Amino acid sequence: MSPKSAFASELTWPVYDAAVRSGATPILIPLGSMEQHGHHMPMHVDVLLPTEFARRAAAEIGGLVAPAFTYGYKSHQKSGGGNHMPGTASLDGATLVAALRDVIKEFARHGARQICLVNGHFENSWFIIEAIDLALRELRWDRIEDVKIVVLSYWDFVDQGTIDRLYPSGFPGWDKEHGGVLETSLMLALFPDLVSMDCAVHHAPAVFPPYDVYPVKPEWTPASGTLSSPKEASAEKGQILLDVCSAGIKEALLREFKRA
Repeated sequence: MSPKSAFASELTWPVYDAAVRSGATPILIPLGSMEQHGHHMPMHVDVLLPTEFARRAAAEIGGLVAPAFTYGYKSHQKSGGGNHMPGTASLDGATLVAALRDVIKEFARHGARQICLVNGHFENSWFIIEAIDLALRELRWDRIEDVKIVVLSYWDFVDQGTIDRLYPSGFPGWDKEHGGVLETSLMLALFPDLVSMDCAVHHAPAVFPPYDVYPVKPEWTPASGTLSSPKEASAEKGQILLDVCSAGIKEALLREFKRA
């Protein structure tokens, strides 16, 4: 019996087992965070977006989407406003590494041999790599040596031509896009009921010195929590991003998992 849902957790265990045991079905694991995204968006933006990109990719390549990681590594002031911001709730790096390592090993135990980690929170990046390294090492101890893991962040598929279309007034840089045009446009295209553009705060991109200070200086983060203005965001731009990123993710997974 073939799965009727792209989400693994919605299946009965026999249907899931039949789909995964042979190793032919890719498993996609979204990773996000609970992090403030300004006055105009909810705090689970970094969960909603990678989950949707994973769902779209799974539908294209015959994969299954695992439950998302809803907490991520600590928000960095220069890329997410900072972990001091109200509402942001984060994990220690060691906690995230250990949890993701265990989840990777569990899916491998079920039979999965093609795993894609779909990241939606920049600060998770290096801890994802550490978790993979530890998981693959421990799997080799059990003589499981044929697991392949792809790691991707959806924004990395946005090419220069798309950037030019989205930012006619100038691109502030990925490090300033927290709560800005990219995320807001995607949310307007996918989850418009969760976005309140009337509450969006328009301000110039944040300016930081070329170093960090700990404890952080809260005054460095714009009061809105966003690092650039979402003023020019639109559902139309969100659709452009959806098309570009979804196509890029699909192509990458078809190539790496060698699927027809």
